[in-house]
Amino acid sequence: MTEAAAAAAFPAAERVSVGGEEYRLVITPEQIRVRVAELGRELDRVYHGRRPVFIGVLNGAVIFLADLLRAVAFENEVDFVKISSYGAGKISSGKITELLKPTLVLRGRDVLVVEDIVDSGRSLRHLISRLEIQAPASLRVAAFLQKPEPNAADLRADFVGFPAPAGFVVGYGLDCNGLGRNLAGVYELVKTVNR
Repeated sequence: MTEAAAAAAFPAAERVSVGGEEYRLVITPEQIRVRVAELGRELDRVYHGRRPVFIGVLNGAVIFLADLLRAVAFENEVDFVKISSYGAGKISSGKITELLKPTLVLRGRDVLVVEDIVDSGRSLRHLISRLEIQAPASLRVAAFLQKPEPNAADLRADFVGFPAPAGFVVGYGLDCNGLGRNLAGVYELVKTVNR
């Protein structure tokens, strides 16, 4: 069964409950599939004849990264980083912790950081400053979601899947306290469900 056939056979629910809170569908799996294919074509034009390193930001970007890798036609390598600015909950603590650093040598390489969402931009700005120390030939960012308003770090991704909804979102790798990453679409918080 193709991905499109599976999406048609198992459409995303309009509303879901994650961690006792109600969320509504705002970006469908089909919209994601189409946009990731478009991003793949954009990346093919930029990286044609080159072999970039994709650096996935764990844990949130893993699904976007996997789909993006399948959407490109050029050779590439993959590495990961893990940074955190969230404790338990939906609000950033503001303190950035590096939990995993890249293992590949990035000097002189084209690097594409793949991120789930650019919100305040602080974590991504921190990551970029750490990667720049390694002197890559180029350093770009692909974000699945980007908040449309200017962020604290004045940072815009080079490649953006979608503008991020105003509210808190889960699905397609994005989570709330570790839950909801597996949802095929993106869902925005509506209200807390009474138990």
